[in-house]
Amino acid sequence: MFKQEFYNASIRKYVVLFGSLFNEIIINHTDGTTADYKSFKVPLSYGPREKFLARIEGDPDLDRGYAVSLPRMGFEMMRMTYDPNRKLTTTGSYLGTPGGSRTNVFARAYNPVAYDIDFRLSIMSKQAEDANQIVEQILPFFTPDFTLTVKLLDDLPDYKIDIPIELNNITIDDTYDGSFKERKSLVWNLDFTLKGYLFGAVSRARVIKIATVNVSANTLMTPLLSKTVTYPGQLANGYPTSNSALTVAYANIDGTTDFGYVTITSEYPNAT
Repeated sequence: MFKQEFYNASIRKYVVLFGSLFNEIIINHTDGTTADYKSFKVPLSYGPREKFLARIEGDPDLDRGYAVSLPRMGFEMMRMTYDPNRKLTTTGSYLGTPGGSRTNVFARAYNPVAYDIDFRLSIMSKQAEDANQIVEQILPFFTPDFTLTVKLLDDLPDYKIDIPIELNNITIDDTYDGSFKERKSLVWNLDFTLKGYLFGAVSRARVIKIATVNVSANTLMTPLLSKTVTYPGQLANGYPTSNSALTVAYANIDGTTDFGYVTITSEYPNAT
């Protein structure tokens, strides 16, 4: 549509970022004795809760291993909405050096567009105590938000941005009033909003190492009144300098440092 192809994988990174918050939750089972103590890592998958509940309720083998069935967690992205309250200046940009060994190239990214991404985390359990253990390992970290600092642009590895994740709502669904043939499932739904940003294309340009300015009285550039040549100056040890006698050749200077500049001016006082 806009004749510019790019893909920063921002939405995919947000999904991975959200899921990584909950993929290390462990619960314990014990009846008060050391011999019966068991520890389980709660499995986490991407998908709607209806999908997992249908698989659980449709399985005739209700005596299979604990870690294969319940408890488990599932999450999904619900919706995306534009957030005008976090709008940044459209013409603003970030300039930096891209990753890799090319030090004579700069990358530029214009300010991103703010979007709120709603996620739902569903905690499914057969026992209320299992669900309580999971929920209590999540809620204390959201007050009501939890902020992560992430890198979103591969072309600008030094560009980091804070991404708050807010906990908006908690609901509990307990199917205790079903028939004796139905399997009980306790479901906690935690609704979150991730305050994300979407970036446009990242442009690249080589560092300008030399600039020449010719001054003349007319557009034909004859006669030439003055000629000014400017290029960055750097000592052999890498420090900037404006002394042309001490600087290394400008071809050996990269764009990773804020260099001083050397200017050579030629005057033509007899030009008319």
